[in-house]
Amino acid sequence: MDGSCVATSFRIPEQVLTSSGQRMQLLGFGTAAHPPVTPEVVKQAILQAIELGYRHFDTAYIYGTEQPLGEAIVEAISLGLIKSRDELFITTKLWCSDAYGELVLPQLRKSLQNLNMEYVDLYLIHWPVSTKQGRYEFPVPKEEISPMDFGSVWAAMEDCQRLGLTKSIGVSNFSCKKLADILALAKIPPAVNQVEFNPLWNQKKLREYCKANGVLLIGYSPLGASGTLWGSSRVLENEVLKEIAEAKGKTVAQICLKWAFEEGVGVIVKSFNVERMKQNLEILDWSLSEEERKRIGDLPQSRGCTGESFVSENGTFKTIKEFWDGE
Repeated sequence: MDGSCVATSFRIPEQVLTSSGQRMQLLGFGTAAHPPVTPEVVKQAILQAIELGYRHFDTAYIYGTEQPLGEAIVEAISLGLIKSRDELFITTKLWCSDAYGELVLPQLRKSLQNLNMEYVDLYLIHWPVSTKQGRYEFPVPKEEISPMDFGSVWAAMEDCQRLGLTKSIGVSNFSCKKLADILALAKIPPAVNQVEFNPLWNQKKLREYCKANGVLLIGYSPLGASGTLWGSSRVLENEVLKEIAEAKGKTVAQICLKWAFEEGVGVIVKSFNVERMKQNLEILDWSLSEEERKRIGDLPQSRGCTGESFVSENGTFKTIKEFWDGE
């Protein structure tokens, strides 16, 4: 560390997860990098984030960032930035090629080995489909996708929680119908559903369903995943959001994050730029007006990245609605 980061006094709001009673910061630091960066870059960004006050970190086996996250945490303890790993909330995810009942527990053990941890705080099913075993690639070839056996996979996820290898379990990219399939058979209900969420894809129906069933919605790509192969700059370039940001003396990114908080949604932010890391925290001491929230709520809605980011067919991104949506 070069000492350029100064610890902030910001207190990030927390939420209690209904299925475990855990407290989780509603602003998480994402580690998925597109295009990929070196493990050292990831590690240094995480160290800077810890120094700034982030305590919730989101990774996944498919991201390839579990190991640098684990290394960063060890170094953060040695530097005195935190006293122990227990001060952090760590999320990782089960990739589709391991979404088979007999593979769930062994795969979590691999992730724990990568992270150099005895447990994670939250383990998510990454997508509601299974793919060919042993293949870790993204996007996924269409011909390798198959429906997931929710019964065996979720039972294995529950075993992971009972064994103490994860404190909570949940899902990601699940529609209302797919979430209902899990809830119908779950002995331990999912604590979280992590999905694409931003002012131009506000997931109103899914939010209401999750709230009614005690599932916390966590949003990724809150700024539209600008700079990735599947995202766009449409959120950051939206004229209504730009007008609100200018009037309040804030950035469009800050408006998006503040709006998400005020809608009761947790958010995963991803920036390895220190100044933007700080800006993402500077959303806690001001509010949007009722008129501003209404203007944002009235924005035309269309899915940005999720629907076209998962499947490859003939070298192009495709939507596989019969597997993903199910609504």
